[in-house]
Amino acid sequence: MENQKPNVGAAPAKQQKNEGSNVRGIKNAFLVIVACFIIAVLLFIFWFGHDMHFDEAGHPQDLWGTIYKGGFIVPVLQTLFLTVIVLSVERWIALSSAKGKGSISKFVAGVKACLKKNDIAGAQALCKKQKGSVAAVVSAALVRYEEMDKNTVLSKEQKIATLQKEVEEATALEMPALQQNLPIVATLTTLGTLVGLLGTVMGMIKSFQALAASGAPDSTELSTGISEALINTAFGIATGAFAVISYNFYTNKIDNLTYAIDEIGFSIVQTFAAVSYTHLRAHETSLHLV
Repeated sequence: MENQKPNVGAAPAKQQKNEGSNVRGIKNAFLVIVACFIIAVLLFIFWFGHDMHFDEAGHPQDLWGTIYKGGFIVPVLQTLFLTVIVLSVERWIALSSAKGKGSISKFVAGVKACLKKNDIAGAQALCKKQKGSVAAVVSAALVRYEEMDKNTVLSKEQKIATLQKEVEEATALEMPALQQNLPIVATLTTLGTLVGLLGTVMGMIKSFQALAASGAPDSTELSTGISEALINTAFGIATGAFAVISYNFYTNKIDNLTYAIDEIGFSIVQTFAAVSYTHLRAHETSLHLV
């Protein structure tokens, strides 16, 4: 019968799982890609391809016209570039909400100070004030901390194991929301460069076709091919570079949040173990005196 006791108090964890993460963000990135594609096509047709950017012979007079000469690969590259920008802004907002209202380091230090004084109510007050993913994990752990502290059935080892499991489950609940859409940004780091390279190759093919034409080479076709190659190269490099910077930046921010969660979770478990040991020694001393 004793082996079944660790299931005591498991209901709050299930309820927390049903509530979901506190981090808010765009859950369907496909809609973002579709919207960016529509915007890119409209820009390509109605702005880059507008007559005011070309002379009577159809030659581009400014940068916008030159971009239009990049060909149909340009809207695809613009879609990828806009997607990276939108998802980067979305991750900034999401991770800002995950961080909470104040400094993470100050929050962790404050919770540790409350734990040293065994002030669980004070630590919970800090969680309500801080909010965010770290505070959500700490709050869930503190609730289970109080439950285990009042539990007289489980052994010390079972209580510590239950508390550790609560921290792990609360952390696992927050991690998918923190990492949401980052795999797409990581994919665009390579995809943007490859699509840009495809446009470059297609532009160079047009250039060599112009050079291989009988008689004098067609300078218009030659310049068009070179423009397409260079424009697509530029867009591809810009997309890949921005995606790499964005992915690494937000991965580092998530790592910092994870380290904070691990640190405070370890402190909660260690504090509970120390308090349980103190209570046990005091109980043994009282029995010895009796």
